[in-house]
Order: sequence, then structure tokens, then C-alpha cells
Amino acid sequence: MQVRFPKWDFSKVRAHWAPNKEFAQLHNAFSTVPAYIEPYLLKVMRIAKEKLPASETQLHHDLDIFIKQEMQHCKQHLAFNRQIAASGYEGMVEIEKEYEADYNRFLKEKSLRFNCAYSEGFEAMSSVAVTNFFEEFDEFLEGADQDSIDLWKWHLAEEYEHREVAHSVYQKLYGKTPIIGYLYRIYGFFYAAKHIRAHTARVAQYLLSVDRENMTEQELEESRAREEYVNKVNKSRAREHLRQILSPFYDPAKRPKPRGVDEYLGDFGSKKPA
Repeated sequence: MQVRFPKWDFSKVRAHWAPNKEFAQLHNAFSTVPAYIEPYLLKVMRIAKEKLPASETQLHHDLDIFIKQEMQHCKQHLAFNRQIAASGYEGMVEIEKEYEADYNRFLKEKSLRFNCAYSEGFEAMSSVAVTNFFEEFDEFLEGADQDSIDLWKWHLAEEYEHREVAHSVYQKLYGKTPIIGYLYRIYGFFYAAKHIRAHTARVAQYLLSVDRENMTEQELEESRAREEYVNKVNKSRAREHLRQILSPFYDPAKRPKPRGVDEYLGDFGSKKPA
């Protein structure tokens, strides 16, 4: 694990950054998640870090890197999202505010156990996206804008890189009673999945509704068919990951490495720019 500091200029990013416009818009919706969940994760993990025994030196070290990586993810997605909103999709901002408020409420009203389980659930969910971007999305990424591709591949490759951290924190703090720890972890996973999917569905519906305002019936039919196909491909590997996540013996350290992750991360330096 290491912290990377990419320098991208999203000032000219297009909402339709991929030839399949529905693919681009669905991932523009997904991009609103890290803008708000990452700051939430940082706060949860910092509180959890204080509860971990000092003897867990490796986990403390990994948490420090995890936190710094997530800070960069948030920063880059915020810049990307601002440009998308400014390009004719200002209505997404109100939906984002409601989503951000949810995380503020979780931190204020929910237990640390809930917040750790939710965080672990989100990190587990990322396994599907990592596999898709590196192994399933070639047809959608051909001809797409490179900065947008890089944003997602860099982010998701690092999600794979730090895949163990939130799980290890949860297990150290709440996994001492195996059955209860397992059941609550699964509860956190499904809660996170439902919450995040509901939000992204709202943003995606808004973005696509703007695109479809002046379409003919034939264009609408074609757009909906492309959206359906993107969703089909997006879900094609979900079941195999779900089987692993729901296992009482789930260990993210044993997740197979998606093709090309190491090579991709090798292109990034580890030093902070001046």
C-alpha cells in the first residue's frame, strides 16, 4: 500500500466521456458516492483507531495509509463531480446534499459498531467495481476520455490494494464473538448496499432524465436499451463476489487480483508533488 497523488485537470471533462453515454452517466452517478462516503470513512476509521490496542502496529500503519488514500479519492471525485454538475446537471447537487446528510446522521446517531460494519460493507462492495473496470468494461472504455478512465482505474485499484483494512478493523473490534460478529457484518453490508444503491439510482435517474428530455421515441428506446445492457454487464460478476462476502469465512486478503491492477498502479509515483 502507498499513497499516490495524481494530477488531473477535470475542467474540460464531458458528462458523456464514453461513447456509450448511459455508461458514462451511470458512473457519473457512482462518482458522487466517494465524494461523501470517503470523508465519512475517514472519521469512522479515526475513531476506531483510538479503540484499537497499540499492539496492533501493522493495522495502525495500514490505517494511516488507508486514510490518506481515501482523502485523495474524495478530492479527485469532488473535482470531477463539480464539472459534471456545471455542465448542465446542477440538479444533482441537491441529491448529493441529502446523501451527505445521511452520513452526518450516521456519525451522530449510530454506534461505532454500525459505522464500522457499514464501512466494511462498502469496502466489500467495491470488489465488484474493481473487477468490472479491469476485466469486464473494455467495450465501454474503448474511445473514452483517458482522464475519466484513469480516475476510476486508479481509485478502484487502490480499493483493491487496501481491501483488508476496514475488514480487519471490524474484526478486531467486533469479531471476537464469531456468530454475532458475522451476522452484524452481513447486516452492515446489506444496509450499505441498499443505501448506496438507492442514492446512485436517484442521481442516475436525474442525469439520464436531463439527457432524454428532447429525445424522440426511437432515441428513448435505444437509450433505455443501452442502459439495460450496461446494468447487465455491471451485474455479471456480482454473484461470485456476493458468495464470498456472505461466507462466514470471508477474508478480503484472499480476493483474486483483477487482471492488470499491479501494472496500472505501477504507472503512479509515490511522492507528493511540490
